[in-house]
Amino acid sequence: MHLIPPALSLYIHIPWCVQKCPYCDFNSHALKETIPEDHYIDALLEDLDRDISKYQLNAAPRPLHSIFIGGGTPSLISAQGIERLLKGVEQRIPFKPDIEITMEANPGTVEAERFVGYKAAGVTRISIGVQSFAEDKLVSLGRIHGKQEALNAAHLAHTIGLNSFNLDLMHGLPDQTIEQALADLDQAIALNPPHLSWYQLTIEPNTMFYYKQPTLPDDDELWDIFERGHQKLTAAGYVQYEISGYSKVNYQCQHNLNYWRFGDYLGIGCGSHGKLSFSDGRIIRTTKIKHPRGYLMAHQNMVKPYLSDEFEVPMADRPFEFFMNRFRLIESCPKQDFIDTTGLPLSSIQTTIDWALEQQYLSETETHWQITEKGKLFLNDLLEAFMAEED
Repeated sequence: MHLIPPALSLYIHIPWCVQKCPYCDFNSHALKETIPEDHYIDALLEDLDRDISKYQLNAAPRPLHSIFIGGGTPSLISAQGIERLLKGVEQRIPFKPDIEITMEANPGTVEAERFVGYKAAGVTRISIGVQSFAEDKLVSLGRIHGKQEALNAAHLAHTIGLNSFNLDLMHGLPDQTIEQALADLDQAIALNPPHLSWYQLTIEPNTMFYYKQPTLPDDDELWDIFERGHQKLTAAGYVQYEISGYSKVNYQCQHNLNYWRFGDYLGIGCGSHGKLSFSDGRIIRTTKIKHPRGYLMAHQNMVKPYLSDEFEVPMADRPFEFFMNRFRLIESCPKQDFIDTTGLPLSSIQTTIDWALEQQYLSETETHWQITEKGKLFLNDLLEAFMAEED
């Protein structure tokens, strides 16, 4: 059994933020003191060194296809810190000539000088966490910025010559009307970003909204928002390429595409996840120490690993994992990708594929599968069919 290791990306997690938003279930920690920037960057690079050594990544080097610096609020790190981090990464793993380097930024933590500094440090794409342009909605979401700061950040991203930038926008907000949601979207479209992530607020466990649930639009209103919003985005020249991702032509997020195409990625930083494929057929998933204190202690103690969990993905689980990712994309799925990235023959899933075709959840050609509109509506049923049977 043989695997063809796919494109390799790197995710870097910066865990701190100014304050925790009530809807956020990411691994983020409200700042109580100054960020230990130098100490944390040293730890990140050592974390990467240990991965390179443990998984023998220098034996057959794969260049990095993309880097995503997420959080938390990465824009709390100085431009000088980001430059040192990226230079350190490049000294360890070669970059593809056209590498995409994305960094998340909160409009409340950036100014012109900082954006210019991030670009000079090597960042090619900035993702701005706007979420809404309505002042009352920003307050209810616990955001630290106002409408004007969001507008300023978008204008800055336009003017400094980045390869691309993204606006993160949510709909289905507390007490939000259909008209308010669409007005938010109109404002985002007017700013003409190359990429728009437009997604519905969901209430996740262990968040403030979970314990004190706000009033959200009902299902009919949410569908109306999506349908009318999708029409607006399409009319403005945006193409939907993933469930919540819209872009102008050739401005898709390469990092996201690699995730959803079942690509490989290293994860460094607090709570980061990784997936690595090996030509001998193994697929390994990793998780790093979640809390900043424990993570930084691993740096101080050379024996203590940054790794908190590692497991090999069993053969039986690979079809579900593959399709759970691929079905987030609108594009059709090459059958050869399934063989190359899971190490399994098509015959291993043929019975399930035949059932999905019969249910009209999928269509197929000789070389590709395509999820249908019905398949999207019954996605949970479709994915469940690919799950391994319990022993």
